[in-house]
Amino acid sequence: MNAQLANVIGFAGMACIIFAYWYITGRERPNPFVQHGVNLAGAALLTVSLLVNMNPASLVLEFFWAAIAIWGLAKAFRARGKA
Repeated sequence: MNAQLANVIGFAGMACIIFAYWYITGRERPNPFVQHGVNLAGAALLTVSLLVNMNPASLVLEFFWAAIAIWGLAKAFRARGKA
């Protein structure tokens, strides 16, 4: 993958994360599946970009961002199962 394509993928990931932050801030009752799912997609896309344009600190950040999103999704699935 060339660096330019990796940057485009990274910008798409950044847009996902910004959207998720806007979504949770702007909604009175945000859907956790939207919030955490979009955050996970953003982290995955940014990780692809960071594997081409290496930045170790940002790569570690995306690992934790994805882990938190997966945890949030798991909590949302458990809560939905109890309802």
